[in-house]
Amino acid sequence: MSRSKKLKLIVPLITLLFVGAFAKHRLFDRHTQSGTLSSKQMDETSGIAASTINPDIYYVHNDSGDTSRFFAITPDGKLKTTIFFTGDKKIPLGVRDCEDISVGPGPVKGKSYVYIGDIGDNGSSWPYITIYRTPEKKSWATDSVANANATPLNFKYPDGPKDAETMMVDPIDKLFYIVSKRGDTVGVYTAPLNSNVKDTVVLTKRAKLFFHGFKPFKWITGGDISKDGQHVLLKSYEKVYYWKREPNEHIWETMLRKPEEPSYKAEKQGEAIGFTPDGKGYYTTSEGVFAPIYYYETPD
Repeated sequence: MSRSKKLKLIVPLITLLFVGAFAKHRLFDRHTQSGTLSSKQMDETSGIAASTINPDIYYVHNDSGDTSRFFAITPDGKLKTTIFFTGDKKIPLGVRDCEDISVGPGPVKGKSYVYIGDIGDNGSSWPYITIYRTPEKKSWATDSVANANATPLNFKYPDGPKDAETMMVDPIDKLFYIVSKRGDTVGVYTAPLNSNVKDTVVLTKRAKLFFHGFKPFKWITGGDISKDGQHVLLKSYEKVYYWKREPNEHIWETMLRKPEEPSYKAEKQGEAIGFTPDGKGYYTTSEGVFAPIYYYETPD
């Protein structure tokens, strides 16, 4: 076969392989806008988590400056229910700075619970942080306003107060995960889901993580663990980090491996990220009135 004929065969083949690889990359990085937060009440959204018992319901909340409440919404951003929960009566608004929300197992087997992390501490000065736990209700998919009794769980860091915006629930090891926000490296801390409600429990420091980039853009602002415990997400203001859990691996060990970095559409102070119930995708949203909600496919 002549050289010219070989080139005519090789060039299209290379082009086909290149286009195929590019298409595959785009498939995993594809994102769509699923909707827009519909209410002005949701103006500083800092966390998002999928309901376990209500299909197509997600919970979001505001951070500092809001009262002790969170919202049930649909993926397109429609507000279904505003849920007011019992906060700390010693604090004027009931909470200080709620920065993340998770849904997972709890003290009663077979029941699903919402966890609201009052963990923000810009000045790194609070002697303890609080995670509020309340059982999920089916009526939150249809009510316009609801009230919930919440149990406070108090924790403190073993190495001094920290600012944090990431609280996750591992359904396999039955652990809370808190990842600190600031600094050149961030700390990964855990505590049992069944922590004693009457004590201030000392968190266990498990790992330190380093992410490339410049402060404050690389500060960690949110995260989630899928409901089957197999997928992990963290996000900063400019990137999303993804890990797939290996068999018999703790989540802090998972996060010590190099993460994938799927594409991320920059948002106005984006802090909220949460998996769909099946773990095949995730949503992000941000602070600001009528903020967009974006859907991404999990890069697995």
